[in-house]
Amino acid sequence: MSAQPDLLYSEEEEALRAAVRDLLADHCDAPAVIARTESDAPHDLAAWKALSDGMGLAGLLVPERLGGQGASHREVAVVLEELGRAVAPVPYLSSAVVATEALLAVGDEELLGRLASGRTIGALAVGLHTAPGAAPKAVRVEDGLLRGEVSAVADAAVADVLLVPADDGGLYAVDASAVTVTPQVSFDLTRPLATVTLTGAPGRRLGDAGPAVRRALRAGAGLLASEQLGLADWALTETVRYLKERKQFNRPVGGFQAVKHRLAQLWLEVVNLRAVARGAADALATGADVDIAAAVAQAYAAGVAVHAAEEALQLHAGIGMTWEHPVHLNLKRAKADSIAYGTAGAHREAVAELVDLRAP
Repeated sequence: MSAQPDLLYSEEEEALRAAVRDLLADHCDAPAVIARTESDAPHDLAAWKALSDGMGLAGLLVPERLGGQGASHREVAVVLEELGRAVAPVPYLSSAVVATEALLAVGDEELLGRLASGRTIGALAVGLHTAPGAAPKAVRVEDGLLRGEVSAVADAAVADVLLVPADDGGLYAVDASAVTVTPQVSFDLTRPLATVTLTGAPGRRLGDAGPAVRRALRAGAGLLASEQLGLADWALTETVRYLKERKQFNRPVGGFQAVKHRLAQLWLEVVNLRAVARGAADALATGADVDIAAAVAQAYAAGVAVHAAEEALQLHAGIGMTWEHPVHLNLKRAKADSIAYGTAGAHREAVAELVDLRAP
């Protein structure tokens, strides 16, 4: 195990990035994503099929003997960077990361194989806002059946199987056909939330919920930083490109000193975000100081992603305020991500606890 995290990208990771970016250019260009947010089916299942079945990316974290790729969190982070750049409406983080990590914790090989293929979509029935150290809402077990309600579950609308924590301490696999999924009004239309209602649903106990949910949420928080990096990097890149073309007083807007200062500050923030996001991905891959790396990443990432999106919106001026321009997709995803898997404040408190720097 290396004492220092490896923050650089390997040749294989860069090749993976190029392949994913090409695929998303075909399936998730901005007009297509905007059109989906206006429809009753915001998830792009064709893009999901191409990512999972065509490229095998749903099983990156699953061992090869179970039908996965046997890769690491570093490769998953690269995929999430590109999904963030495109604000792709696919359940990758929910199924290929969070649900998969929960199943890896309990060792359910049958479900892992199904999720690795991408033909089955999984979702952890925990509110998207839940931080790794927080206790998730548990449903009741009555006469062997599950009863209760969980709100703000990401991508529940397209899940085939739900992993449900119960009050007996167990994690249960529940077929989506046995529950009622009610869509909620979501700020980020590309990652819809829903309320899951169980009224006597049968479930198969997989193992202990506590460590499985904690592991899943920790991986979700750590790798969410890579998605936020993709959001911020897109916002910076597109804004610089636009300001080189947009002219005022017969000169490019990007040439004004005040604008240069804003872009330079944003560039520094994005570079720092890349460091913490890569650090979290490497820690998850190696098992070194995972709790601290994930908490540090989320303590920093949310503010940068939101700031980058806000700067993009302002510096695009009038065109940025239109529905046709994709910057609003970027801003909404960044704002929604800022409370996903715990707020930045919650993660700062976690860091303080982990390094014994609690406030008096």
